[in-house]
Amino acid sequence: MATNYQPKVSEAQKEIDFDANTYQIELNTNHGRILLDLMPDVAPGHCANMIGLAKIGYYDGQSFHRIIGGFMIQGGCPQGTGTGGPGYNIDAEFNDTPHVEGVLSMARTSDPNSAGSQFFICLGAHTHLDNQYTAFGRTADDASMDVVRKLGALPTDAGDRPKSPATIESAKVIATPVG
Repeated sequence: MATNYQPKVSEAQKEIDFDANTYQIELNTNHGRILLDLMPDVAPGHCANMIGLAKIGYYDGQSFHRIIGGFMIQGGCPQGTGTGGPGYNIDAEFNDTPHVEGVLSMARTSDPNSAGSQFFICLGAHTHLDNQYTAFGRTADDASMDVVRKLGALPTDAGDRPKSPATIESAKVIATPVG
């Protein structure tokens, strides 16, 4: 049975204050840095979840296990297969954010409330995902989007797995006071 990270995540979330701070997630990958701006105004639960997971080091050393050129790069599975998660699920927070290039969204199964730790970053506009998946962030700058595009261009096998390593070396939370 998978480890349930919920107690550690809940503890790490205690210091989150969306009114006092803006939050970013910095993914340091073996292909460069991806800085993500989180959007708690549309999906506070998903933002708090990713912040908590990043704070406990959950994403460190994981891979982008699924890459589909022109569509998205996906990471956050501890097994690197697309079948794992943190041992708990969070409820969907569908919103009006369009799934366009650079948007951060949560992966899930056919159950809308099955998201846990797996996320994806869009490589283009995909309106069929709108209001079906929870968008909760976006790339913060052009340099970050360049790294996402670089990862999205990696050769993959028939199962959309990258043929060369696409690794999240570390994930860090950046809190910036509002004002």
